[in-house]
Amino acid sequence: MNDLKKICKILEEAKTIAVVGISRNPNRTSRNIAEFLVDKGYNVIGVNPSANGESFDGIPVYSSLIEIQEPIDIVDVFRKSEDIPQIIPNVIEVKPKVLWLQQGIYNDEAVKPAMEKGIEVIQDSCIAVMHSLCKSKSN
Repeated sequence: MNDLKKICKILEEAKTIAVVGISRNPNRTSRNIAEFLVDKGYNVIGVNPSANGESFDGIPVYSSLIEIQEPIDIVDVFRKSEDIPQIIPNVIEVKPKVLWLQQGIYNDEAVKPAMEKGIEVIQDSCIAVMHSLCKSKSN
């Protein structure tokens, strides 16, 4: 989906974003984007199996999506395209409104089951870039 108007509506309505693949390293893109989203007012929750129970600059981190106890609006994924099939069952279980695969990440076949469950899918798109585009469009 590349409809900017629809993407802007998604970003405007979202409150909680789970960042799958958030890194301990503050210089990694996943961490920068997570912190950007916090700065923009979103409730951001990290998912990183090797950092369960940690907190990165105030962002709580869980080992999997299904451990998160609150509704998730967007699951924002920083994993390789070939790793997407592994996360789909958990995505379907937590039922976010949107599954967002970051720029350079796409797997049409793997996301089909999520789409069939009514989860909106955005692939190969940077959430921070889209957020900035939406904000500049609304000014």
